[in-house]
Amino acid sequence: MEAKRLIKNIDFLFLAFIAGILIMSCFVLSSATLNVSNDPLLYVKKHIVWIAAGLTGMICLTIFNYNNLRGYWKPIYFASLGILLLAAVFGKEGSRIPIGSFQLQPSEFAKVAIIITFAKFLSDRQGKLNTLKELIPCFLHVGIPMFLIAPGDLGTSLVFVAITFGMLFMAGANIKLLLKIIGSGLLFIVALLVGHFKFGVPLPLEEYQLMRLVVFLNPYNDGFNGRGYGYHIIQSQVAIGSGGLLGKGLFHGSQVQLNFLPEHHTDFIFSVVGEELGFIGAVALLVMYFGLVYRALNIAKAAKDLYGTLLVSGVVSMIMFHVLENIGMSMGLMPITGIPLPLFSYGGSSMLATLMGLGLVLNVNIRRQKIRF
Repeated sequence: MEAKRLIKNIDFLFLAFIAGILIMSCFVLSSATLNVSNDPLLYVKKHIVWIAAGLTGMICLTIFNYNNLRGYWKPIYFASLGILLLAAVFGKEGSRIPIGSFQLQPSEFAKVAIIITFAKFLSDRQGKLNTLKELIPCFLHVGIPMFLIAPGDLGTSLVFVAITFGMLFMAGANIKLLLKIIGSGLLFIVALLVGHFKFGVPLPLEEYQLMRLVVFLNPYNDGFNGRGYGYHIIQSQVAIGSGGLLGKGLFHGSQVQLNFLPEHHTDFIFSVVGEELGFIGAVALLVMYFGLVYRALNIAKAAKDLYGTLLVSGVVSMIMFHVLENIGMSMGLMPITGIPLPLFSYGGSSMLATLMGLGLVLNVNIRRQKIRF
């Protein structure tokens, strides 16, 4: 009886947008990886396996009553910190843990863990988020895992910032104060970058990380006339621009099939959409992302408690930042951060974590009303 009532509450349009993005990703990835390996379908097969695994995780997180997660927030939080510490110390490139042929990226799952724990943290502080003193514990809660992630994965650490402010906003924090903090933070970052490049002020980042943050401003001014750090952006812009209205068709994009476009099955997969499916294909993908976010916001609004609203808002903030940053990066409007296009780019950890996050959204969705007998 309860199961039937819960299933009746499912937002099937929300599921339809997820399915549409996943199906489109398989077709685009089949073209993007045609010449990447000896088996032209190798990455597509792996992609489908990760989708299946992610959907399993999504179902599990949908079934488990989200209210019960409140009692496990401490184990979840400290377990995620422990895994991130292991990845920082022993992981490949400071962020990945090799498991056979698979490279586990704990930072992806840490995003979901922080959303779960931060939602509990904020719901307990409802009405007490009006001063900087009251916000400091919130920043520390998210700042500790960010500190562990940033050296090896700067892009993902920026996602934590988006999650933090998105959830603080939904929790009722002082909006003027949040805007002042964001504005001050941006000015501080700009000042640090100017100080580094103009006056040699040392920064705790690798040179390639710093160049990625600024090269989008003028990709041809990378010291190699566009063949250095700016090469990715230039090739991505060429790919998107050459697609026109209808695109060149799957498997017919010159930038993709001739491998001029780097990382075209991961970071720059939106450029494949632009070149091979054109403006129409790109808009169709954006409409599905918009629909996904819109339906999720409706779910957040209809949640029966603040904790549920915060869980959904955290997932929405994560997905929105990923989409805006990845597409903006591909178009040369945002810095290169290396974060994937959610549900679309090839990558096991990202697919698993994103679908698990969407499982939390569905969890809140089906339990928006109290079950009465």
